[in-house]
Amino acid sequence: MRGIRATSNGYACIYGATARPLVTECLVFPVRRKESLSTVRTGRGTRRGGGSLGISETLAELSRAASVHGHEEGTARLLRRLWGPWLDESRVDTLGNFVGVARGSGREPRARVMVAAHMDCVGFVVSAIEDGGFLRLSGVGRVDRRLLLGQEVEIVARRRLTGVIGSKPPHLTTPEDRKNVPKIAELHVDLGLGESARDLVAVGDPVLYRGDVVALRNGWVSGRYLDDAAGLAAIGLALERLRDVGHEADLVAVGTVGEEAGGCPGAVTAAFAQRPGVAIAVDATFGRSPGQDPTSTYPLGGGPTVGVGPNCHPEVVRLLREAATDAGIAYALEVMPGHTGTDAWVMQTARGGIPTGIVSIPVRYMHTPVETASLDDVKNAGHLLAVAVSRVTWAFVEELSCWNRPPAL
Repeated sequence: MRGIRATSNGYACIYGATARPLVTECLVFPVRRKESLSTVRTGRGTRRGGGSLGISETLAELSRAASVHGHEEGTARLLRRLWGPWLDESRVDTLGNFVGVARGSGREPRARVMVAAHMDCVGFVVSAIEDGGFLRLSGVGRVDRRLLLGQEVEIVARRRLTGVIGSKPPHLTTPEDRKNVPKIAELHVDLGLGESARDLVAVGDPVLYRGDVVALRNGWVSGRYLDDAAGLAAIGLALERLRDVGHEADLVAVGTVGEEAGGCPGAVTAAFAQRPGVAIAVDATFGRSPGQDPTSTYPLGGGPTVGVGPNCHPEVVRLLREAATDAGIAYALEVMPGHTGTDAWVMQTARGGIPTGIVSIPVRYMHTPVETASLDDVKNAGHLLAVAVSRVTWAFVEELSCWNRPPAL
């Protein structure tokens, strides 16, 4: 879902930031008790509830809460817990976006920065329940059919159920069968329930990859739906850091709906309603692995990427690059010559146009149950967002319409 990269090295020394990656402490999220989804004022900086979450635990919680478009309410509730201590107010809008505001210290009228990551994930919905209780599926988002046979899945029904996608034994397949990848509509899910499946499952229920986020070596983690749990976690880290460093502009932190399903309805409506002077989408990009083109993938541990291209305003690109350089954050430039497949595409054209940027976190094996990312990249993305937001002023936003500076390189 990303653009094309013009260079083969993802390290900061190539792009103007220092070669030394930032080393940060493990930031934590205070946990809040469950609340309704109506608008609340949080009393920013107040720790509500007990305990705290480290970044890996936060990713695990976000992974468990993820669901397909139309069912993001679980993630919205979780964001209220994770982000709430750093917000002055929060709400869930008509479409289901989570919208939180951390008010800035500047005098009115203040600049407004929207930072957004999507809450939805790729997956399926139940399209039919057949004789014997077998489920048929329809895909939601860009699902890779090659990996589905034999997968464990989770059905979010009246209660959460575990099923398996059945596969014909290789002994019974023909040479022609083995050449073809089955269409999603040809697959079936076996719950082991027989006809009683009809009592627990309904057509339209979400079906997700099953699995937990697990720790690998070198501070890497792997699991389902790090796209875009990593982006949501980075925004939380930015909110926490901004409480300490301060910011003149209002920060609008948004968990959007519907990015993976296509059209990005959550991002465009949130951007229209919030009227930001600057918007930044936070998403996943392609992590480098064996056999992949090094000019369009990015090394894990090499830092986040900053998008450049027609979807990215030159002055917002400059803002992000200067923030990374000054803070010693390793990053790579990601050239995106066309449609970026991110929330930024529609945020840019909301109302009369919004200067937009993209910060991305490298994720290997995107849209599989074993997406893999570096915790350092998530932390550095959060740090980059915080530094960039702290530099946005009313004068900066006003100057975006004047073009009195040379274009960003």
